[in-house]
Parts: sequence; C-alpha cells; structure tokens
Amino acid sequence: MRVFGEKEKIIALAMATLFICVFIVVALSPMAIETASLRPGSSGDKVKEIQQNLKDWGYYNGNVDGIFGTQTMYAVQYFQKKHGLSPDGVVGTETAAKLGISLGSTSNTSSSDSNPGSGNVYILAQLVYGEARGEPYLGQVAVAAVVLNRVDSAQFPNSIAGVIYQPGAFDVVSDGQINLAPDADALRAARDALNGWDPTNSSLFYYNPKTSTNKYMLSKPVYLIIGEHNFCR
Repeated sequence: MRVFGEKEKIIALAMATLFICVFIVVALSPMAIETASLRPGSSGDKVKEIQQNLKDWGYYNGNVDGIFGTQTMYAVQYFQKKHGLSPDGVVGTETAAKLGISLGSTSNTSSSDSNPGSGNVYILAQLVYGEARGEPYLGQVAVAAVVLNRVDSAQFPNSIAGVIYQPGAFDVVSDGQINLAPDADALRAARDALNGWDPTNSSLFYYNPKTSTNKYMLSKPVYLIIGEHNFCR
C-alpha cells in the first residue's frame, strides 16, 4: 500500500481547499442567489400578490389563486415587454421591483408598501425622475408625496406600483421615461416622502399648466404651486 509523503499531503489539501472555494463562488453567484424568483410551478401568497397587481393594471384576467400557471406566465411576459424587461415570464428581483413587491419577505401581514424598502424607493424615484427632474427639490418631494397620498386614498389603487402604473395616470409610464434610472436627488426625494414629508398637504393631483391639455385637471382649484407644477386636492 502506498504511503503519501508530506509534500503529497500538502498538495492534496491545497486541491481540496481550491475545490471548496470554487464551489462557494458558484453557489453564491447571482444565478444561485436568485432562488427567490417566482416562475411557473410556484405557488403561495407572493404569487397571489403578483396576480392581483397584474389584474389591477389590466395584464391578467385569470383567478387570483396563488398558482403560477401558464396564464400568469403570459401576463408576466406581457408586463415585462411593456416595461423594457426581458420577457422570460419569471418574476425575479427586477420584475418584482416594477410590480412593487418584495420577494425577500414571506410574511402574510406585511408587504413592500407597508415597510418602505428598496423596491418602493426605486420605483417611486423613477416616477419622480421622469415627472420632475429639473424641478426644485421641494417639487420632487411633492410629486412623490402625491403618489403616496393616492395610495392612502380610496379613489386610487392601494400600492405604490398600482398608483404609478394605473392606466393613464402618468405620461412617463406611457412614453417609457419610467424606465430611466433615477438620479441621487430623485432617490432622496422618494425616501423623504416615504419618511412622511408631504409639502403638498395631502394633494392628490399635479400638472404643468404650460403643457397640460386635460380639462379636468385645469378645472381643479390650485392649492399651491411649486416650480412648474400646480398641485390640487
């Protein structure tokens, strides 16, 4: 029987260590980390949340049953195409952020909107950047606050993403500017609004009187003006 020398033992130990390191790197790669993705075959409350949001926004006509079937996959693909995402039918972190949900939480008593997290901050900042870049910082916070005031109002959807993607609500969703990356000011404005700052005192609408042709908006009494935007209740 062959007896390994000290040198061979060291080499064998080094090879084993290298193998373990490679395994850890692969296991922690983005593909492996994306275990929270929801796809055909998934089920549960998060799937229900996805289905409900898609249904509210006109992408899904099926049952909100928490079962990720073919119809849900097609609805996710349709949503992804409309929002500049890869239409793979899988709800990963990027698609989830657009949908206004957090994949990391499995609690049935809290959602991404009741606990302002990075997903809500980012999507709200995208809206702020698209609608109010170039406006005074106070005006950017005010735009974010209007979105949050709508979430709290029975007249509008009860989630940040639901308000933002409500058909016809914001021009930047229709023209694709919602997909632009927000800058630091927009992100800060979103956080400030989520933390309770509302310069509009509960306003639900705003518009630019120089560009708006919406007769309904133009007929509303103006509560305050910040930069180029009129704010109304």
